Amino acid sequence: MKQDSAEYQTTVEASDENCYPDASFRQPESGSADAAEEVEPIWFHAHFEDSMEMYADAATVAEHLNNHKSWFCQCAWPMKAEPIGENGYDLLIGRFGAFGYRVEARIGLELLPPDAEGCYLIKTIPVPNYTAPGYEVDFRSAMNLVEIPSDEFAADWPASERAKLPPAITSAAWKLDLAVGVCFPKFIRSMSQPLIEKTGDALLEKIIKQVNRRLTYKTQLVFHESLNIPFPKNPKKH
Repeated sequence: MKQDSAEYQTTVEASDENCYPDASFRQPESGSADAAEEVEPIWFHAHFEDSMEMYADAATVAEHLNNHKSWFCQCAWPMKAEPIGENGYDLLIGRFGAFGYRVEARIGLELLPPDAEGCYLIKTIPVPNYTAPGYEVDFRSAMNLVEIPSDEFAADWPASERAKLPPAITSAAWKLDLAVGVCFPKFIRSMSQPLIEKTGDALLEKIIKQVNRRLTYKTQLVFHESLNIPFPKNPKKH
């Protein structure tokens, strides 16, 4: 699959500034010395946990999640996602960088069917006919569905809001372990290793939070709209 990077990508820098670059973006080219040597990647790691509420019983939520072809690509936008086989997706995430060096992140993810304990796993898979330019990604996440009686979940809600809920709601709780290895050019490798690692870890955390915020909201929205289920705001979060 050919992705058109000029159509979309958000750039996330180590600072708080985000921008939408145009087609003039180019991957920085390594010098001849870098090209001639084997460069070991510098690895950055992040662990993240979150959950999202779905206002339906667990069986209804599971049926929707299992049919990921009906919602994943739509929910991933403005990231670009296209199917790979039965359960995989080629995901163009965005342009990210620090120290004046940027890469365009693109990974393959496989959404595995729930296991015997109802755990949904997502892992990295190769993208056909694509080699990442100077980076590696190891993405591993696990999600479980927990059904909660609405009276228990919304015990401190106003009665008018609690009345909008079905008998039970489902909390989809997930954990992510992410490792990214980047083969930096020499001008960055000459910098302080602790500085590089601190900046990279912080940038990785920022990317995860940004993508998670968008993907979670859109997944909730599409689920409730597709099943014509009311999606009341949680008073505890507003």
